[in-house]
Amino acid sequence: MQKNILVLYYTQTGQLEDIVKNIAQPFEDKKDDYNVTYYNIQLKEDFPFPWPGDVFFNTFPESYLQIPREILPPPEEVLNKKYDLIIFGYQVWYLTPSIPIISFLKSGYAENILRDTPVVTVSGTRNMWMLSQEKLKVYLKNLNAKLVGNIALVDRHDNYTSVLTILRWLTTGKKEKSGMLPAAGVSDEEIAGAGKYGAIIKRHFDNNHYENLQPELVKNGAVEIRPFLVRVEKVGNKIFTVWSNLIIKKKERRPLLIKFFKVYLMAAIWIISPIVLVFHILLAPILRSKRRKEKKYLQGINLK
Repeated sequence: MQKNILVLYYTQTGQLEDIVKNIAQPFEDKKDDYNVTYYNIQLKEDFPFPWPGDVFFNTFPESYLQIPREILPPPEEVLNKKYDLIIFGYQVWYLTPSIPIISFLKSGYAENILRDTPVVTVSGTRNMWMLSQEKLKVYLKNLNAKLVGNIALVDRHDNYTSVLTILRWLTTGKKEKSGMLPAAGVSDEEIAGAGKYGAIIKRHFDNNHYENLQPELVKNGAVEIRPFLVRVEKVGNKIFTVWSNLIIKKKERRPLLIKFFKVYLMAAIWIISPIVLVFHILLAPILRSKRRKEKKYLQGINLK
């Protein structure tokens, strides 16, 4: 009897679609044993790509505060089938699962699809996904899904180079290497090699035993934790909480506040972030044990 696999995701650039399809390939290779269904979440009114700069920054408050939009109903094939495993691909916008993903999770469809089903989350991001994954864990728990694994593929370049390349990609649509800047996003090699994670998932799925799935994924490079970026995310969440609430409450001043936020965000990346790095390095001997425990936790799938 065939097992049903759902690959659920939202993508603008196509990068995440390539990743999740490569992860699903080991199941696709055994069509007699597995029936793989793909569901690309679609908003009733989607976001543009490439992003006009003003639209990109104007999306911030609703994104961070997890305010949903209306999604198109999933296909009947998705709604009327019980799945044995879900591969859940998502993007991170402003340190939070993207609005399309939040919109799906807050729709009336999510619980029926996810309830009592093993889920492996997959993100393709610039580099800061850790606390976004914590937010997603809460949603999955509340929807009675069973999180059994997590894969987080990132841009491996340094933080500042990846800022420049991702902004170029988002606003112009150009991902490829240009001048002194490398290609943006997850490398082609990692995307092409993502099938190795699918093979690991398939083996644990076939044995119906997920206890050691995440440790094996981590061992094979599925999750990289950079302690400095964890610290940046924590600071960023505090700052974003203040800015997002201010912009939402002061509706009449929103255009001006968005402009101020844009300036602040650039200053935070290029001025405040290096200061955070200095303190991170200075405090390393004191906080080594705490950071080691935090790293182990963030590589896992449990929720505090």
